[in-house]
Amino acid sequence: MSGEIYSYIYDKLLSEGALDVYTQSIFMKKNRPATKLSILCAKKDREKFVEMILKETSTFGVRYIEYNRSAMNRKFTEINTEYGLISIKLGYYKNKLIKYSPEYEDCKK
Repeated sequence: MSGEIYSYIYDKLLSEGALDVYTQSIFMKKNRPATKLSILCAKKDREKFVEMILKETSTFGVRYIEYNRSAMNRKFTEINTEYGLISIKLGYYKNKLIKYSPEYEDCKK
């Protein structure tokens, strides 16, 4: 598949609710170079993404695997800085604040 298609499919998958999309360079049977497209999504959305991949890429098949995930509870707040308001993501584990991180897009502005 032409490399230009990956940019298109990344955007489409993310706009349709994929949690993350990434590629890896791999070698397939007979040592043929290939690109592996990976999508992280909710189980309820799997069939939607399988259909998108089959329709929008050159592949003839999709493999999938289910993962378990542990995640911190997240809250958002804003802080005032010399550069203006910046959103901060707060990460809680067992009701304790473990970490915080400024939102990239706010910092970029």
